[in-house]
Amino acid sequence: MRQPLIAGNWKMNGTRASAESLIQGVLAGSSGMSKAEIAVCVPFVFLEAGQRLLAGSAVRIGAQNVSVEASGAYTGEISAGMLNEFGCRYVICGHSERREYYGETDAIVAKKLVMVVSAGMTPILCVGETLEQREQGFMEPVIAGQIDAIIEANGIESFGQIEIAYEPVWAIGTGKTATPEQAQEVHAFIRRRIAAHDAAIAEKVRILYGGSMKPSNAAELLSMPDIDGGLIGGASLVAEDFLAICQAGEVAA
Repeated sequence: MRQPLIAGNWKMNGTRASAESLIQGVLAGSSGMSKAEIAVCVPFVFLEAGQRLLAGSAVRIGAQNVSVEASGAYTGEISAGMLNEFGCRYVICGHSERREYYGETDAIVAKKLVMVVSAGMTPILCVGETLEQREQGFMEPVIAGQIDAIIEANGIESFGQIEIAYEPVWAIGTGKTATPEQAQEVHAFIRRRIAAHDAAIAEKVRILYGGSMKPSNAAELLSMPDIDGGLIGGASLVAEDFLAICQAGEVAA
């Protein structure tokens, strides 16, 4: 059975004081949890605090982005090697906001996955469709294309070293949420797409739900057979809400 992973994505939020308080709250509230894996993906400037405060604990620290380059004259970029020095276990790659606002293509995302894995960390690959794509019946072709692009660039074996997060883009920050059945349908489709190349890898890969999971719907979503955790946005900024989702992961494990 796949261990649930509950990963918070703080996005561009917080101050130094609030970040430390939130990390401490998550750490204290999760001390008795052992069945679900817990991670917080914080802005780059809070990685030092995360590494310091979470040292020796079971809560993992992660980053939200990474450069496609290892080093050099790339002003404003952060390399995988730098993230590794700050104890990152996970790095989010290809989030829908990065794809939409910063023009990240499947090819760029594939390169980022390679950089993260080569530095000894685990990428969280984000895939998903917009509302327009879903309404026009293009959900499966869009997600298949995102999955296939990684297979073509990095090989099916790469999926043995990454996590996947399904983001229904239409449900991010809108308050809308896919029903558990809708989410399960897409998660199962992603797993089948990978299984067509390697059934063993498909069975092991964790597929997280990244569309406005919150305390009120977490248990039902996590009860679905192919939903292996959550990539949590807004609810990860409130310790009590994030911990409630983590507890749902404990129950689902």
